[in-house]
Amino acid sequence: MITIIKRRFLPDKLKVTSWDVLEPYYVKLLERQPGSKEELEEWLKDRSELEAFVSEDLAWRYVRMTCDTTDKELEKAYLFFVSEIDPKIAGYSDKLNHKLINCASLNQLDQAKYFIYLRSIKKEIEIFREENVPIQAEIATESQKYGVIVGNMSVEIDGKELTLQQAANYLKSQDRSKREDAFKKINAKRAEHNKELDDLFDRLIAMRHKMAVNAGFQNFRDYMFAAMGRFDYTPQDCFAFHDAIQQEVMPLVKAFNERRKEELGYELRPWDMEADTKNRPALEPFTSGADLVDKTVNCFKKVDDYFAWCIQTMDNMDRLDLESRKGKAPGGYNYPMAETSVPFIFMNAASSTRDVETMVHEGGHAVHSFLSKDLELAGFKSCPSEVAELASMSMELISFDGQDEFYKNKEDFNRAKHEHLEGIIKILPWIATIDKFQHWIYTHPDHTAEERKTYWIQLSNEFGTGLVNWTGYEEILSYTWQKQLHLYEVPFYYIEYGMAQLGALAVWRNYLTNKQKALEQYKAALSLGYTKTIGEIYKTAGIEFNFSQNYIKELMSFVNTQL
Repeated sequence: MITIIKRRFLPDKLKVTSWDVLEPYYVKLLERQPGSKEELEEWLKDRSELEAFVSEDLAWRYVRMTCDTTDKELEKAYLFFVSEIDPKIAGYSDKLNHKLINCASLNQLDQAKYFIYLRSIKKEIEIFREENVPIQAEIATESQKYGVIVGNMSVEIDGKELTLQQAANYLKSQDRSKREDAFKKINAKRAEHNKELDDLFDRLIAMRHKMAVNAGFQNFRDYMFAAMGRFDYTPQDCFAFHDAIQQEVMPLVKAFNERRKEELGYELRPWDMEADTKNRPALEPFTSGADLVDKTVNCFKKVDDYFAWCIQTMDNMDRLDLESRKGKAPGGYNYPMAETSVPFIFMNAASSTRDVETMVHEGGHAVHSFLSKDLELAGFKSCPSEVAELASMSMELISFDGQDEFYKNKEDFNRAKHEHLEGIIKILPWIATIDKFQHWIYTHPDHTAEERKTYWIQLSNEFGTGLVNWTGYEEILSYTWQKQLHLYEVPFYYIEYGMAQLGALAVWRNYLTNKQKALEQYKAALSLGYTKTIGEIYKTAGIEFNFSQNYIKELMSFVNTQL
């Protein structure tokens, strides 16, 4: 059972109905004068309790809004928080940061224990500007419009109204004409909103650039490297990663496409890339959201009882919303709940193998939340995405030991594993493309929408194989970037998937050699939260934080062997 820790600073029944409800607790923290190390640590715990409460309140507003983007009251509740509450918290947080750093007893704290936390606080102080508070609120309001626009898109196929996620299953059809029809309908629907999404992105770019300049940065890219706490690598390292993907991964992807073309026996078109080359029907690994939960629990149980317990606990506490439906925001996520410590998994399942991958991926994030739940401060649990994605991507691979729960026979299971491993290799160029795209966007903030399209086409060719004929659909290709939610909602959160994917492959390689030791290292690493550097956390997991060309080459060779 999960034990909810009793509040010590806040009233049990506190609810955020207005800023007046919250402000007194920020004032109390500001007025307190912790004189000793013990008093400062008590102050930190009380601040953490307040931050965890506020964070979870916002989390539930976001979850409810994304579960039903058609409910204007849910949208209003979320927008109230980001426009009325968040801006006021920002000013107080900065004052509390200064109070902490200037506290006379700060040097008495255990420096090893608080090093990462204090490093982040100092960075927050460095980049905070009062004039950015209303801009951040406006960005939060604007960026959520992406989910509303895309979540309400639907198409009709075979007489049924389908979400775009459901319609995408037709791209796996054995009938090529059905695949083409689905491709055209999905992209015709997206095309109706190209201009709207372009305009939204232009507004976000302008606001983000202004915020960066206000904070003393030349561009939003450099601002985000500071804001995201990227202490362990630089933009130049990202460029080296892009080059390494071109050198070591693209030849493999090209070989996959050449084999696909040969096995299908005709020129590849955009709607031919997900169909089974042996003309087998698409796998249907589960029948409903409930079935997906049951099979995930059984899958995890075959790997580690604790993993299964985490998912079962979430199900018992109604922390899962898995099935795709109209009006639901796109994508999938695991949202940590800072106070109750039981996260929420959201996704758009449509009974595909990709949904199984998403479920075990988000399940890895959930396990991470559970393993780090007993850390003393909320700040200790706030991991950088390079670590968070290591948890989720490793789970995708080590849970192979139980994924036969989803497939009736060995042939289907091997097929699913093969698709997954091939998908890992194929996703790396997309990760590099999205990351390189963002570097260009934010270091060229005055670009036009047309220039953006031109650069995207250039990147698509750079990280393409030249084996897919897009003739007649060039306009669709020029807007494929609009499918990536991260560009709108969480800018620069993407290359981490590539770094963590390499780490996950190394975890899996260890797991295949010594299952028990690899599991112990994996759980020990996740239990650290963010109390150590990224490199130290990866080392605890028994792997390297490394994305050099030689390391990529080594791991690609390993995956190829497994394939």
